[in-house]
Amino acid sequence: MIEFKLPSLGADMDEGKLLEWKVGVGDTVKKGQVVAVVDTAKAAVEVECWQDGIVGELIAEVGQKMSVGTVMATLLEPGEKPQPHVGAAKPVATAEAAGAAAPARRRMISPAARKHAEEKGIALDTIEGSGPRGAVTLEDVERVAAAKPAPAIPPPAAGAAGDKAAEMRKAIAAAMARSKREIPHYYVAEDIPLARALSWLQAQNATRPMPDRLLPAALLLKAVALALRRYPELNGYCREGVFTAGQRINLGVAISLRQGGLIAPALLDADGKNLARLMQELADLVKRTRAGSLKSSELGEATITVTNLGDQGAQLVHGVIYPPQVALVGFGRVTERPWAEDGGLKVLPVVTASLAADHRISDGHRGALFLRELAELLQHPEELDQ
Repeated sequence: MIEFKLPSLGADMDEGKLLEWKVGVGDTVKKGQVVAVVDTAKAAVEVECWQDGIVGELIAEVGQKMSVGTVMATLLEPGEKPQPHVGAAKPVATAEAAGAAAPARRRMISPAARKHAEEKGIALDTIEGSGPRGAVTLEDVERVAAAKPAPAIPPPAAGAAGDKAAEMRKAIAAAMARSKREIPHYYVAEDIPLARALSWLQAQNATRPMPDRLLPAALLLKAVALALRRYPELNGYCREGVFTAGQRINLGVAISLRQGGLIAPALLDADGKNLARLMQELADLVKRTRAGSLKSSELGEATITVTNLGDQGAQLVHGVIYPPQVALVGFGRVTERPWAEDGGLKVLPVVTASLAADHRISDGHRGALFLRELAELLQHPEELDQ
């Protein structure tokens, strides 16, 4: 039997609330399949299964809040017979004992369902159970409650609509405070001329339909991904003082939310994708992030974070590393600046790239070389489209 636990979806996540099961007992599941939807302080996340198996038992109930690491379900391997989870054994045994002593079998009602029914003033004997052996679940109670006429309620108290935003700010603050407390940051920066890159991009877009046009962000992200191949000490995790290099280059992209706050889901395997695909995946990621629909792999597998301030930002950003990652790359606003080249002075579009890195893992010299590699890659944009 395999225990399926609530995964950590980032350093700023301590708990989650189960919104929906996407599978049922007896279903065959594959690695990477979405099996549940969990609400976190930042978004509703589609949780993926990390191994093949057969669903033996769904332990967590819809509406239940859980800490990271809580067993949500059990999976059976081929040929394995289902067995009640340890946490469910006691209630089951109690129900069976009560059934043996009583002339009629007692209905199985989850504690959460019982409590919710009491809060809503709903008689349990009026609820038809949809769980195993007719058990009444929290979802059954919510279905009956939704069918009842809604009582008149006073308007929400001032500030209630901002609870979610307040939770997000709290989560961000906790992660960033941990970062500054635990990680000895160092910073390096490099001004990078973008005339060649933007000229090549303009020529490419002239041949593409509007929906397929590329943004400069795609070039910057691909250049970061390729530069990391030569500087793997910036791509990975530091846990309890031990560095583990990332097996893949998954770029966490900082995305601002309209209601405030930000999330940095990952573009997986960014170094192996051409610019068109990278652009498509970036656009999709931004859309789903702002709609609050992300997958657990996108939140839990970023190996480094990239923040791009865009046209509305400042020229330089000093980032804060997202633990347990060991580096963050920042891009400021592209501006026209005087630039000395070939003995002359020109006015060129320039971006300042910055690197915040963990001094336990790398030194400023290596960080500076990484930025120089990044600058060189952006001088040959056609080579990025591979």
